[in-house]
Amino acid sequence: MSTIANGKNRLDGLVAAAGVNHIGSAINHSAADIERIISINYTGAFTSATAAATQMLNKQSRGSILLISSMSGMIANKGMKSSIYNSSKAAVIQLARSFAMEWTNIDTEGRGGIRVNCLCPGHIMTPMAKMVMDGTPGTKEIWESENMMGRLARPEEFRGIALLLMSNASSFMTGSTIVADGGHTAW
Repeated sequence: MSTIANGKNRLDGLVAAAGVNHIGSAINHSAADIERIISINYTGAFTSATAAATQMLNKQSRGSILLISSMSGMIANKGMKSSIYNSSKAAVIQLARSFAMEWTNIDTEGRGGIRVNCLCPGHIMTPMAKMVMDGTPGTKEIWESENMMGRLARPEEFRGIALLLMSNASSFMTGSTIVADGGHTAW
């Protein structure tokens, strides 16, 4: 990030979108499983966002940070035993709120001012979702029946939301959590 910030004398934004899962009963999670999931899903988001914020503050540039969580940070999904993944994604939602509180209004001279928001997608046809569906037959059908649109999302369906949250079109949004899940959590 410092290479980009130094080359342009600014850093405008960051999208932190890492995530891994481990399917299985909470009782069967090893300490290594827990550490790996938390390290990537939470610590990765934390360190990426703080590195970006450091550059934005050093360059006195306003910026936008988008943390990608999951609707799994808000609900327990039928057909997916994954307590560590779900709780790590809940932590990312709170992390966005906490960063927004800390970084949105840095000083009275207009320097800083980093907006931080969170996007919580529903089930998306990704290799990680396929891993869950392959390991637990019937999961795809359960997930499709649990949202109002009756299907899983495609990755490209989140481009517009990410562009909105990274652009000045969302200049009065910070600490917000946007849920895009086909209506899954609405019913």
